[in-house]
Amino acid sequence: MDLNQPMMSRVGTGLGFIAALDQSGGSTPKALSIYGVDTSEWDGDNEMYELIHAMRSRIVQSKEFNGDRVIGAILFEDTMNRTIDGVPTAKFLWERKGVVPFLKIDKGLEPAADDVQLLKPIPDLSDLLQRAVAHGIFGTKQRSVVHGANRDGIRKVVEQQLDLAHDVLSHGLVPIIEPEIDIHIPDKKEAESILLDELLSGLGRLREDGSRVMLKVSLPTEPNLYKPLLTHPRVLRVVALSGGYSRDQANAKLALNSGIIASFSRALTEGLSSQQTEAEFDTQLGASIGCIYEASTSG
Repeated sequence: MDLNQPMMSRVGTGLGFIAALDQSGGSTPKALSIYGVDTSEWDGDNEMYELIHAMRSRIVQSKEFNGDRVIGAILFEDTMNRTIDGVPTAKFLWERKGVVPFLKIDKGLEPAADDVQLLKPIPDLSDLLQRAVAHGIFGTKQRSVVHGANRDGIRKVVEQQLDLAHDVLSHGLVPIIEPEIDIHIPDKKEAESILLDELLSGLGRLREDGSRVMLKVSLPTEPNLYKPLLTHPRVLRVVALSGGYSRDQANAKLALNSGIIASFSRALTEGLSSQQTEAEFDTQLGASIGCIYEASTSG
């Protein structure tokens, strides 16, 4: 049976949220530090990635982490290439947990220009996407960042994201377009309005083959700003990042936006520690998943 249809249905209409477990090289040391693993505990990238994979495996293997409340999980490439309990990570997620696997494909950001940071080139993109398909990955995620209400810059972000989305769609994968808006900028509300305009315009130019994309946005200043995207025929689902808000702040803001679900990273792992017993870890993770699920389904 083609797994894409059950996954498509789960992602498109399932109750719950998407866990972002995709910290990459630059953000991994901070994620480990928050988890209670000091930089003195590893030597080099290989050992660092072993430790972050152990953290992610602990989360995924917890009895609290399953398809009842977690729709999907976004993985870093290194995580996709590893195994959990002897099973390839993406296969473990779908077959053991009922959680749809996504893959972060971006390779970081260009220096800021026009108040935005575009995606760096992605070497061997076609090979990466082919390997993702072979692993049973459902979709991808690629993150750009907006630092100001600059229409020219935001238009460049959307155009680059949609160009990449075409490549992803051509491999049978569903792209998550993530034009993050920095939550600390003074003109955040204006930037969000421009982003909405550019997304609606850009989505109208997608090829007419029925393909759909997902959108991952910062929680908006004006609740329900992105409502027009929820019913757009080319959009499968709209999700929100926590963007630096605490879990309580992110949940409160998310609950004001009907139809949008969470795709949290730091807000999901907040409170987890390598020093916790399994019972303590499960209790904390269960509480985190529970409140994020509630905020994602309250609308």
